[in-house]
Amino acid sequence: MSEPFLAVRDLVKHFPVGRSRLLQRKPNLLKAVDGISFDLPRGTTLGLVGESGCGKSTTARLILRLVDSTSGDIRLDGVDVLRCTSEELQRLRREMQLVFQDPLSSLNPRMSVGTNIAEPLRFHGIGDRAERTAKARELLEVVGLKGDDFERYPHEFSGGQCQRVAIARALILRPKLVVFDEPVSALDVSIQAQILNLLLKLQQDFALTYVFISHDLSVIKRVCDRTAVMYLGKIVEFASSEQLYRNPLHPYTQALLQAIPAPDPRAKRAEDLGGLEGDVPSPIDPPQGCRFHTRCPHAMPHCSEREPVLRTAEGGHQVACFLHDQE
Repeated sequence: MSEPFLAVRDLVKHFPVGRSRLLQRKPNLLKAVDGISFDLPRGTTLGLVGESGCGKSTTARLILRLVDSTSGDIRLDGVDVLRCTSEELQRLRREMQLVFQDPLSSLNPRMSVGTNIAEPLRFHGIGDRAERTAKARELLEVVGLKGDDFERYPHEFSGGQCQRVAIARALILRPKLVVFDEPVSALDVSIQAQILNLLLKLQQDFALTYVFISHDLSVIKRVCDRTAVMYLGKIVEFASSEQLYRNPLHPYTQALLQAIPAPDPRAKRAEDLGGLEGDVPSPIDPPQGCRFHTRCPHAMPHCSEREPVLRTAEGGHQVACFLHDQE
């Protein structure tokens, strides 16, 4: 069996918080990502979904090594990401790019959009000015804008157009992996559909592998081959998107799916919306045992005593829940 394009094993990131020098107290640890593992085949899309603060964005930054991990292992196309030297990491950064949530704030307002797009080429010393300009103009047209827009500035564009510029900038180095951190959440619904269709087309044209972060399961369903549901730094369910939507196994996933707005809200009663009781516990002091048991409608006594392990059910569907634990 061939090695997966992206392999993540036992990835952990704990942030120290609340340190007091006067009291010489050890810092508390915010457990943003607490031991997650997954594989992503080449040319496919993995969706990371969950409520705010579950560790999705931290996972993305760990994969790209924008944040150093506490422990774990990440391999991208066979390269050990976490143990690269600074020189090796700089070369590797050409292979992986990030598109942020807010397109306008991610672009330099003092540069034209063309210069924004071409900047990665200049940073890596690729081509002369004329070659960089030509490639930037070409990519503007690839993402649905005009080559003549090169000299215009970000404030002259709409949010959807700025996101197209940000996507072009991510592609100019011809990466293999692109991570999207909530790339359409700040856009109107009609514009969201256009951007999602563009991403699917670009994936085909450029043979890209995606990690797509969102809290919107309907968006995840549209673009992702596989989906990992995260809760308080843990993956609680992992399956193909088709499996996940057809037969969600974890109570948290079921609640998220029930909360998706219906096309006709009048046809869906309030009690069918799947609202979760209580607030998300603090990642500084997560609950003992299953981290979801404080909000789970199916919680059993041992859920507060032992932590469920992510186990494989039928069809490769993985879930961390005692309701589906054969042992």
